[in-house]
Amino acid sequence: MADLFRRAKGGRGYDAREVDDFFARAQAVYEGRSSETITPEDVRNIAFSQIKGGYDEPQVDGALDRLDSAFTRKQRSEFIAAYGQQAWLDKIVDLATTLYDRLGRPDGKKFAPADRGKSAYDRTQVDALLRRLADYFNSGASLTSDEIRHAVFTAVRGKRGYAMGPVDAYLDRALEVLVAAE
Repeated sequence: MADLFRRAKGGRGYDAREVDDFFARAQAVYEGRSSETITPEDVRNIAFSQIKGGYDEPQVDGALDRLDSAFTRKQRSEFIAAYGQQAWLDKIVDLATTLYDRLGRPDGKKFAPADRGKSAYDRTQVDALLRRLADYFNSGASLTSDEIRHAVFTAVRGKRGYAMGPVDAYLDRALEVLVAAE
């Protein structure tokens, strides 16, 4: 079988067997040839082992981003066919409103600080992205799902930064809203 992706040059990459298996399963589900369920969240949360000579990670990650969008469009299409356009919009609005409370909190207080000595995200960088998200919701400012998906924050230690888990979970929800609205 030919490789789906190019191999990482001179280093580690994603385990090709795991990647090939996931993409084969995803294709079967997408085309309706499998009764298995794969959701956009499953695509966003998939993790592959890293091995020497594995697939090039940025290339696989890009394909996963496109697969996430494809599954979201399919989910939207199926939902609209079953319940109508207005029901889809209502669903997205309901999902978006779960993000609002945190957006209204003051900078530096949007998430809990990390535990002492633990890796954390730089508060000012996270707050800046959340201000952009608030502008997107409040005034239609430009913000894409890719900007959320590819956000990178400087790592800091302990109480100087936000705990990573809650930030990641929140951004996953924001990503879900933006992908669904695109």
